[in-house]
Amino acid sequence: MYQNFSQLVGHKEPFEDILGQVQTKKQLLSALIANRSIIIVGPPGIGKTTLAKNVAKHLQELELNDCEYHCNPQNPLCPRCRSGKSKKTQVKGEKRFIRIQGSPDLTVEDLLGDIDPIKALEFGPISLEAFTPGKIFKANNGVLFFDEVNRCPEKLQNALLEILEEKKATLGSYEIDFPANFIFIGTMNPEDFSGTEKLSEVFIDRFDLIYMDYPESLEIERKIVKTKSKNIPTVTFPEELLDLTIVFIQGLRKHKDIERFPSVRVSLGLYERSKANALISRRINVEMRDIEEAVISVLSHRIRLKPSSKYLISTQDFVKKNFKDYLASHERADSL
Repeated sequence: MYQNFSQLVGHKEPFEDILGQVQTKKQLLSALIANRSIIIVGPPGIGKTTLAKNVAKHLQELELNDCEYHCNPQNPLCPRCRSGKSKKTQVKGEKRFIRIQGSPDLTVEDLLGDIDPIKALEFGPISLEAFTPGKIFKANNGVLFFDEVNRCPEKLQNALLEILEEKKATLGSYEIDFPANFIFIGTMNPEDFSGTEKLSEVFIDRFDLIYMDYPESLEIERKIVKTKSKNIPTVTFPEELLDLTIVFIQGLRKHKDIERFPSVRVSLGLYERSKANALISRRINVEMRDIEEAVISVLSHRIRLKPSSKYLISTQDFVKKNFKDYLASHERADSL
């Protein structure tokens, strides 16, 4: 793993799937070279998952067994490989990217696996043959990506600690040693987001936190929108209207009455929906009315007003008013 990432030193774009975020990518590369476990912290919709997938793409292609543990053929660990039933196969880095979605109802058994009672009777209750592996085993020799790790209950945090520190898992009264040669990359939403759990100090102490924010400039966000959006090739979105739309979204990220800001998904959504509206109207160019028709549907549920505002005005009316005021101020500026 170390060799893969040390080779990226000096590359102009070590994680090319993410535009901008220079400091974040530098911190990530540093942590990977040092073989650290990582949690990327930031609001939804800014590319945390894309960045983690980009890490997996840089893993070298390996010859591994086609088992649930991705065993090394020279040092097989699981019962199937030891019995010679597995076949060797070339596995690219992106195929060794295993995603787990954090949620309050996720259990230790969902993550690690469980004892099969029928196999336990045949092979013994503490044998690997009796164990049905969970997703975490597939990350062996790859990347274990744990999305929204701070939505998990404390019991699951403790199970992860044991795996990362001691390379073993405890399931009920059973202790099972297993290979855990993976890169751990988690993500975490800010603590003020609903549905998040407080991570214990013991847990968070095992990780390096890498912070990621919204795109740094209009140019970067414009490029993200144009390269990542679903294409409608028959419709053109004029550059001046696109810039106008993105500047409006970026302005809301600084608005005094908003406590949860719009992500890049809003910019992407407005771009795609406006082009779709123009297509429905049988036009080849997006016009302002296409953006106006989409703005409430795309934006209103992706922001949260501060308590001082949300009891005075609905989010939909807030979006409508602010967009109308923004267009009026833009028109006044053009007339000067």
